[in-house]
Amino acid sequence: MKIKLDDIDLNILNNIQSEGRITNVELARRAGISAPPCLRRVNALEDQGVIASYQANLDPHTLGFTVQIFCEVALTSQNDSDLRIFEEKIQSWPLVRECYMVTGGADFLLKIVAQDFDAYQSFLSTELSTFTLVSQIKTRMVIRSSKKLPGVPLELITL
Repeated sequence: MKIKLDDIDLNILNNIQSEGRITNVELARRAGISAPPCLRRVNALEDQGVIASYQANLDPHTLGFTVQIFCEVALTSQNDSDLRIFEEKIQSWPLVRECYMVTGGADFLLKIVAQDFDAYQSFLSTELSTFTLVSQIKTRMVIRSSKKLPGVPLELITL
Protein backbone atom coordinates (compact mmCIF):
# COMPACT_ATOMS: atom_id res chain seq x y z
CA MET A 1 0.00 0.00 0.00
CA LYS A 2 1.43 3.35 -1.03
CA ILE A 3 1.08 6.16 1.51
CA LYS A 4 -0.23 9.48 0.22
CA LEU A 5 2.19 12.27 1.09
CA ASP A 6 2.16 15.98 0.34
CA ASP A 7 4.96 18.57 0.21
CA ILE A 8 4.68 19.28 3.93
CA ASP A 9 4.94 15.58 4.80
CA LEU A 10 8.03 15.24 2.61
CA ASN A 11 9.58 18.32 4.22
CA ILE A 12 8.92 16.88 7.68
CA LEU A 13 10.34 13.48 6.69
CA ASN A 14 13.43 15.00 5.10
CA ASN A 15 14.18 17.04 8.22
CA ILE A 16 13.58 14.15 10.62
CA GLN A 17 15.62 11.76 8.47
CA SER A 18 18.62 14.09 8.38
CA GLU A 19 18.30 15.53 11.90
CA GLY A 20 16.49 13.15 14.23
CA ARG A 21 16.73 15.36 17.32
CA ILE A 22 15.03 18.35 15.73
CA THR A 23 12.42 19.91 17.99
CA ASN A 24 8.80 19.98 16.91
CA VAL A 25 8.88 23.79 16.98
CA GLU A 26 11.88 23.92 14.62
CA LEU A 27 10.40 21.17 12.45
CA ALA A 28 7.14 23.13 12.17
CA ARG A 29 9.06 26.31 11.29
CA ARG A 30 10.96 24.54 8.51
CA ALA A 31 7.75 22.97 7.21
CA GLY A 32 5.95 26.32 7.23
CA ILE A 33 3.20 25.27 9.62
CA SER A 34 2.50 25.76 13.32
CA ALA A 35 3.67 23.28 15.96
CA PRO A 36 0.34 21.51 16.79
CA PRO A 37 -0.48 20.42 13.21
CA CYS A 38 3.17 19.49 12.70
CA LEU A 39 3.05 17.18 15.70
CA ARG A 40 -0.22 15.66 14.41
CA ARG A 41 1.42 14.99 11.05
CA VAL A 42 4.47 13.39 12.70
CA ASN A 43 2.18 11.20 14.83
CA ALA A 44 0.18 10.22 11.73
CA LEU A 45 3.39 9.32 9.85
CA GLU A 46 4.45 7.19 12.83
CA ASP A 47 1.01 5.52 13.01
CA GLN A 48 1.16 4.71 9.28
CA GLY A 49 4.59 3.14 9.69
CA VAL A 50 6.34 5.72 7.50
CA ILE A 51 8.49 6.71 10.48
CA ALA A 52 9.54 3.32 11.80
CA SER A 53 11.84 4.38 14.65
CA TYR A 54 14.26 6.96 15.98
CA GLN A 55 17.88 6.22 16.76
CA ALA A 56 21.28 7.81 17.08
CA ASN A 57 23.91 7.18 14.43
CA LEU A 58 26.95 6.13 16.48
CA ASP A 59 30.52 6.37 15.21
CA PRO A 60 31.92 2.82 15.41
CA HIS A 61 35.58 3.91 15.32
CA THR A 62 35.14 6.29 18.25
CA LEU A 63 33.68 3.39 20.25
CA GLY A 64 36.51 1.03 19.30
CA PHE A 65 34.81 -0.95 16.51
CA THR A 66 37.40 -0.64 13.75
CA VAL A 67 36.38 -3.50 11.45
CA GLN A 68 33.35 -3.68 9.17
CA ILE A 69 32.83 -6.71 7.00
CA PHE A 70 30.15 -7.80 4.57
CA CYS A 71 29.63 -11.56 4.37
CA GLU A 72 27.80 -13.39 1.64
CA VAL A 73 26.39 -16.53 3.24
CA ALA A 74 25.06 -19.50 1.30
CA LEU A 75 23.02 -22.13 3.12
CA THR A 76 22.85 -25.87 2.53
CA SER A 77 19.10 -25.57 1.92
CA GLN A 78 16.79 -22.83 0.76
CA ASN A 79 13.58 -24.28 2.13
CA ASP A 80 11.54 -21.81 4.11
CA SER A 81 12.05 -23.42 7.50
CA ASP A 82 15.86 -23.44 7.13
CA LEU A 83 15.89 -19.81 5.98
CA ARG A 84 13.85 -18.87 9.06
CA ILE A 85 16.13 -20.91 11.35
CA PHE A 86 19.13 -18.98 10.04
CA GLU A 87 17.32 -15.65 10.41
CA GLU A 88 16.46 -16.54 13.99
CA LYS A 89 20.06 -17.59 14.74
CA ILE A 90 21.58 -14.34 13.52
CA GLN A 91 19.46 -12.48 16.11
CA SER A 92 21.73 -13.96 18.80
CA TRP A 93 24.96 -12.75 17.16
CA PRO A 94 25.70 -9.18 18.32
CA LEU A 95 28.40 -8.60 15.70
CA VAL A 96 25.82 -9.07 12.93
CA ARG A 97 24.26 -5.61 12.64
CA GLU A 98 22.28 -6.11 9.44
CA CYS A 99 21.03 -9.13 7.53
CA TYR A 100 19.45 -9.21 4.09
CA MET A 101 18.10 -12.17 2.14
CA VAL A 102 19.50 -11.69 -1.37
CA THR A 103 19.44 -13.21 -4.82
CA GLY A 104 22.43 -14.57 -6.68
CA GLY A 105 25.11 -16.92 -5.43
CA ALA A 106 24.44 -16.26 -1.75
CA ASP A 107 21.30 -16.50 0.33
CA PHE A 108 22.12 -13.72 2.80
CA LEU A 109 24.27 -10.63 3.03
CA LEU A 110 25.44 -9.80 6.55
CA LYS A 111 26.98 -6.58 7.79
CA ILE A 112 29.33 -7.35 10.66
CA VAL A 113 30.92 -4.78 12.97
CA ALA A 114 33.76 -5.90 15.24
CA GLN A 115 36.32 -4.33 17.54
CA ASP A 116 39.18 -5.68 15.45
CA PHE A 117 40.07 -8.39 12.98
CA ASP A 118 40.75 -10.93 15.74
CA ALA A 119 37.23 -10.45 17.13
CA TYR A 120 35.79 -10.94 13.65
CA GLN A 121 37.95 -14.03 13.05
CA SER A 122 36.82 -15.50 16.35
CA PHE A 123 33.17 -14.93 15.42
CA LEU A 124 33.74 -16.44 11.99
CA SER A 125 35.46 -19.57 13.28
CA THR A 126 33.30 -20.24 16.35
CA GLU A 127 29.85 -19.04 15.30
CA LEU A 128 29.15 -18.36 11.64
CA SER A 129 31.18 -21.07 9.93
CA THR A 130 30.19 -23.72 12.48
CA PHE A 131 26.44 -23.15 12.13
CA THR A 132 25.07 -26.33 10.56
CA LEU A 133 23.06 -24.66 7.77
CA VAL A 134 25.98 -22.57 6.45
CA SER A 135 27.65 -24.05 3.39
CA GLN A 136 29.73 -21.15 2.06
CA ILE A 137 30.94 -17.74 3.26
CA LYS A 138 32.55 -15.01 1.19
CA THR A 139 33.81 -11.96 3.03
CA ARG A 140 34.47 -8.38 1.97
CA MET A 141 36.33 -6.18 4.45
CA VAL A 142 35.46 -2.48 4.30
CA ILE A 143 38.52 -0.32 3.64
CA ARG A 144 36.62 2.98 3.83
CA SER A 145 33.14 4.33 3.28
CA SER A 146 32.64 7.03 0.64
CA LYS A 147 28.91 7.46 1.11
CA LYS A 148 26.56 6.55 3.91
CA LEU A 149 23.15 8.17 3.86
CA PRO A 150 20.30 7.28 6.19
CA GLY A 151 16.84 6.26 5.10
CA VAL A 152 15.44 6.66 1.62
CA PRO A 153 15.96 9.15 -1.26
CA LEU A 154 12.92 11.31 -0.53
CA GLU A 155 13.81 13.66 -3.39
CA LEU A 156 12.76 10.93 -5.83
CA ILE A 157 9.16 10.80 -4.56
CA THR A 158 6.77 12.44 -6.99
CA LEU A 159 3.52 13.89 -5.76
